Amino acid sequence: MTQWFAAVVQWFVDTGHFIADAFTRDGFAHRVLGLPELASKNGAGVDALMVYVHWLMFALFIGWLIYFVYALYRFRARRNPKADYVGVRNHASNYLELTVAGIEAVLLIVVAVPIWARNVDRFPPASESTVVQVVAQQFAWNVRYAGPDGVFGKQDMKFVTADNVFGVDPSDPHGKDDIQTLNEIHVVVNKPVIIYLSSKDVIHSLKIIAMRVCQDAIPGLRIPVWFTPTKVGRYQINCAQLCGNGHSAMTGGFLVVESQADYDKWLKSKSGATSPSSFE
Repeated sequence: MTQWFAAVVQWFVDTGHFIADAFTRDGFAHRVLGLPELASKNGAGVDALMVYVHWLMFALFIGWLIYFVYALYRFRARRNPKADYVGVRNHASNYLELTVAGIEAVLLIVVAVPIWARNVDRFPPASESTVVQVVAQQFAWNVRYAGPDGVFGKQDMKFVTADNVFGVDPSDPHGKDDIQTLNEIHVVVNKPVIIYLSSKDVIHSLKIIAMRVCQDAIPGLRIPVWFTPTKVGRYQINCAQLCGNGHSAMTGGFLVVESQADYDKWLKSKSGATSPSSFE
């Protein structure tokens, strides 16, 4: 009896902690919404937005539920035994719709667009970041780093071949020491990462869930995307666009977040090594 009572008390305590934690932003995101592990600084804003949207939807649900109950009571058959085919005779609903449309326009033009523009343009300095070039293809991720000289070799579309996915100019000395890997991106923890993303064939989409990053890779375009990893670990890379029969093979890519010392050691081990052939 005592053990049963203790178990019941413990259940109430655990439930209370769960509910209390659920009302915090992080608790609601991970315990209630079940969001995956967060390992980037700017990903916190993404999680916060999802939490706020869910609370807004909950508030709207309660509001519309109250209105629904009111409408059932207000327009019940007993009070309105005979149908009125004229309906509402004032323009209150029209004014209400215009007001809602105006509020939405203000939120879009004054709030959403400026915030998005500020975040898109606010890139960290390349000198203080890990700069990586990524070219997606069916069905792998080609990755390129500047060599020990810190300068990427010149590129041109006319040099692109099956063995030269990045179109590096073979006559440029700066490209001789560039490092290329396949399906593995190494970055430094707590240091901004800038990825210049493109595609060799079809539209792909670089999605690193733990970083809350998702960006389309489009042939002929080089699109920058950035984030700051905050946790050491190995994180899977997904392709968020259906890119062909081998689409699932795109999950073979990984982002490795490591300390500066481990990154320097890895980079040194790759310097002078033969670049991997493109996946075909």
